[in-house]
Amino acid sequence: MDAIMLFMFSMFLLAIILVVIVLNIIQSISNKKVKKNLEKLEIDKNDIEGTPIRSELAKIDSFLKNEKLENKYNSWRARLDLIQNEELPKLADMLIEADHAVNQNGYNRATHKIVKLEMEIYRVRETAEKLLDEIKEITTCEEKNRSIITGLKANYRDLYKKFKDTEKDFGSIKKPVSIQFENIAYKFDDFENAMENNEYSEVTTIIKSIDDTLKHMEVVVDEVPNIDLLANDLIPKKINEVEKVYHKMLEEGYPLDYLNVDYNIEEAKKKIADILTRANILNLEDSLFELKLLLEYFDGVFDDFEREKINRKNYEEANKTFKEKLDKINNLMKEIYSQIDDIKNVYNFSDDDMSLLEEVHSDVEKLNEDYKLLKNHTSNNTFAYSKLTSEIEDLKVRLVEIEDRLDNSLDAIGTMREDELRARQQLEEVKQILKESKNKIREYNFPVIPRSYFVELNEAQDAIKEVVKELKKTPITISVLNTRVDTARDLSLKLFSKTKDLMKTAKFCEMAIVYGNRYRTNTEELDKNLTVSESLFYKGDYYKSLEVTINALNRVEPGIYDKLSSFYKED
Repeated sequence: MDAIMLFMFSMFLLAIILVVIVLNIIQSISNKKVKKNLEKLEIDKNDIEGTPIRSELAKIDSFLKNEKLENKYNSWRARLDLIQNEELPKLADMLIEADHAVNQNGYNRATHKIVKLEMEIYRVRETAEKLLDEIKEITTCEEKNRSIITGLKANYRDLYKKFKDTEKDFGSIKKPVSIQFENIAYKFDDFENAMENNEYSEVTTIIKSIDDTLKHMEVVVDEVPNIDLLANDLIPKKINEVEKVYHKMLEEGYPLDYLNVDYNIEEAKKKIADILTRANILNLEDSLFELKLLLEYFDGVFDDFEREKINRKNYEEANKTFKEKLDKINNLMKEIYSQIDDIKNVYNFSDDDMSLLEEVHSDVEKLNEDYKLLKNHTSNNTFAYSKLTSEIEDLKVRLVEIEDRLDNSLDAIGTMREDELRARQQLEEVKQILKESKNKIREYNFPVIPRSYFVELNEAQDAIKEVVKELKKTPITISVLNTRVDTARDLSLKLFSKTKDLMKTAKFCEMAIVYGNRYRTNTEELDKNLTVSESLFYKGDYYKSLEVTINALNRVEPGIYDKLSSFYKED
């Protein structure tokens, strides 16, 4: 039991020793890292000490020639002294304290001091670098500024040469451009004076001014010749041409007020004057754009003139065609209304037909009024020909619609006349058919004509009388007349057909009875049937008589009907 306890105690002690060893190792590694970090921070602090601020300040000593630069120099020197005499010693003390804290308390307890030291080093380094940059702006500005000014002078020479080569193209704006180039040359002299007097703060302003002016002059050299050409040559010529054509077209009677040409010309001249005034102080903002718009406008005016000429030609042609059609329809309406009473007396004109005709007449009158108004507008030069052409096209559409409706009315009148003429012709035809029927019925010596025949004959005759009666009426109702004519024609044709059929049946029946007489002595039944048939024949019942005869003969001589039919055809 004691041995076990001893073993357990030994293992526990060994574990503690191992833990202590591991912790010491970890602490040692951490301390080494901290030491290495402190060494780096010390290097950073030494780099700040090595910043060449003092040597750069020494360069300024040689060209301290003005009060402004001297004030800056004194300020920079004071800031350098603060860094060297206060800030850097403070960093050295903080390094020592951080190192002591690490050695005494370990990494964890020294963390705060290290972080604070890092932040302080960063701040001091930024302060030193900013100071150095400000000083270098002066110590290096001469070389840098002269390099910039050399490029600007090359640009100036190129622009000036381009200007001199095309000087004649600048017209009235040549002098302001030349003066501006002189002003730029003076600014180069100002740069040299500022550099000579070490007025480096002024140098930057001068360089920027030269650069901005040269950029503006690039635009001036590129645009002024075009502005001068447009403002003093092309557009004035274009205006003169427009005015010449405009007044000539006015004399020829073109309505051009809607184009506002006179007003727009005055406004264009004002705009050109304003552009030239601004150009003389080299203010070219939107000038070229505005001049191009003016040129496009006057080109567009010529297009308007040409369209107006074309529209006038189209209008005159359309007007001529329209007037011819309108005169024609006016004359036609006049003729119709001069005969309307006669037409009403002859024909029973329907309310719808009269209403349609009256509507057409009203629309024709309104069309004449609108056309008269259009001619007034034309003679007064009130509207453009494009507008007048559109108006007369609308009138043409209305005229076509009226013509269609008038044609319907004329068709109604024409149809009535045609129906009357056709009715009279058909009346004669029907009378002829009736006459032929009467003549044909007399060709055969019927023992008796059936009563039904006379009934149909009377009906046909009555129908003809009704047609004659309808034709004598004033006014004639065409629909009734057509009905009467159709009825008379149908009844007459029916009578004619019945006449032919009746004659054919009677003849066929008579032939069948005669043929059957050869069998009377041999066949008593046939004799009786033929006697009955003869009785029916003389009573006028030819269809029944033929039926009895054929049935009786068929018993004696089968197929007799076909045989007699062939004989009948031969006859």
